[in-house]
Amino acid sequence: MKRLKQVVMGLVTAMTLFAGSLSGFSAPVTAQAATTNASTTVNLKAKAGIAVDAKTGQILYDKNSDKVLPVASMTKLLSIYLVLDAVHSGKLKWDQKITINKATAKVAQDTNLSNVPLRAGHQYTVKSLYQASLIYSANGAIEALGTAVAGSPHAFVTMMRAQAKKLGMTNAKIYNACGLTNKQVGKLGYSNEAGSAENEWSAADQAKLAVALLDKYPEVLKTTSIKKMWFEKGKADATKMENWNWMLKGLSASYSKLHVDGLKTGTSDAAGANFTGTANNDGNRIVTVVLHAAHKSETDPSRFQQTQKMMSYVYNNFKTVNLKAGSQVAGSKTVKTNDAKQPTAKTVLTDGLKLWIRNDQVASNVQSTTTLKHKLTKNKALEAPVAKNTQVGTANISLKGDQLGFLGNTKTTTVPLKVTQTVEKANVFVRIWRSIVALF
Repeated sequence: MKRLKQVVMGLVTAMTLFAGSLSGFSAPVTAQAATTNASTTVNLKAKAGIAVDAKTGQILYDKNSDKVLPVASMTKLLSIYLVLDAVHSGKLKWDQKITINKATAKVAQDTNLSNVPLRAGHQYTVKSLYQASLIYSANGAIEALGTAVAGSPHAFVTMMRAQAKKLGMTNAKIYNACGLTNKQVGKLGYSNEAGSAENEWSAADQAKLAVALLDKYPEVLKTTSIKKMWFEKGKADATKMENWNWMLKGLSASYSKLHVDGLKTGTSDAAGANFTGTANNDGNRIVTVVLHAAHKSETDPSRFQQTQKMMSYVYNNFKTVNLKAGSQVAGSKTVKTNDAKQPTAKTVLTDGLKLWIRNDQVASNVQSTTTLKHKLTKNKALEAPVAKNTQVGTANISLKGDQLGFLGNTKTTTVPLKVTQTVEKANVFVRIWRSIVALF
């Protein structure tokens, strides 16, 4: 029955997207070029949405991104972050086998939910459960992994809540590892919470999570980009998993000019249809989040259509400015010195930075202010002596006229600054003379 549904879904989705393309979806181009007929707005048909740069968190589109809403199975990206933490720290190993308890098996055996049919008392590898969680959104699989990481479902939720705070997800309400309602997870849930309680946070919070996950564990894309895979092939629990992300290349909602390789869908009665997407066009990776798009049926492709709108809008209407390591930015080219031979010292960016500007803007829109390390300053200036290439502070970089800023409700992003030459201390006679002159 599930296979038949997916075939029907694919046909309906393909027809819907084809019709949509005829009605005016704009084709994206590379971030370095503009088109004359690109749409300059996004009529996003969803309760909330956001598009950001995957590295800096620069916000490129925003609609109600701070509104707290149910996120359903997009929750699994937070759980996967903690699973990958455990793997990298050695707490879990990919070939380690996990024994399934009765409560988890009961969730996994529910055919009304997205699952692979885990059986109580049977063992499955961490790797297979990880793949099932990301590719097939298997609820029982991620619950089993959470228990393996923390010792119990509730202990894992405590870890999730703590990690959410670390990532700046200030609005998160978390009840389980998978995104189902408290009632649906049965004994894995909380007896003192309403059965309807489910995980909630904002589109901005989801973007923070996705950016952090891609930054720390980019290997997650190797799994989220898999279109089809067998779970336990040749065994009693064998299940053919087909990725719920229909925007992957060759699937029903794919679009040849958008190179989508992740990340995670989420669907529930309260959440509607959600999707956290990521695309990498010409080396420019973005993350998009759609919360509560239409979900009129299991074949409704609305969340992917809305994602396509946002992604196309970004790639059509923005270009990137690359600030290389060693370059200078207006506002942070020099810093004042104290007791040095020279009154100022030249500074450059220690690291490179990529920023997006609209096609009608120029690179000079990039501006900066400087914050010096307190321990290196005196009288609000850089205290000599300072060795060449010492990191002396940060360039706080922003764009003129930008109203969206960056994730975390900030208008700037920071890059370390270093001095290009040794800042030598002036001799005692020069310092005395300057003190005398200052009196007058």
